[in-house]
Amino acid sequence: MATATQSGVGHEPHNPVRDDRKLAPTEDLDREPDGVPHNVVGLTALFSVMLALLVGFMFVAGGTMVKVAAVVLVLIAVPVLVGTLRRKAERDRDHAHPSR
Repeated sequence: MATATQSGVGHEPHNPVRDDRKLAPTEDLDREPDGVPHNVVGLTALFSVMLALLVGFMFVAGGTMVKVAAVVLVLIAVPVLVGTLRRKAERDRDHAHPSR
């Protein structure tokens, strides 16, 4: 059976892949690369789907007043949702290691 040096690879495979000694001074593998906290992305998706289901149900099941209330709810809830999640993202963002 051929070894790694006999097969022409020239070096032994290095495991684990992560070797902190070989990181550049500005690299940090623990940060979230896009700069947005991933829990905020998940909360945005969750609350957006919940709001869409609620408003859709209000349109299907309700009369005229309920449909007007659904529109008012959207006009109020969307800016509140966006503002709240923006503040949470800013609070949870990694300021020591900002994204590129």
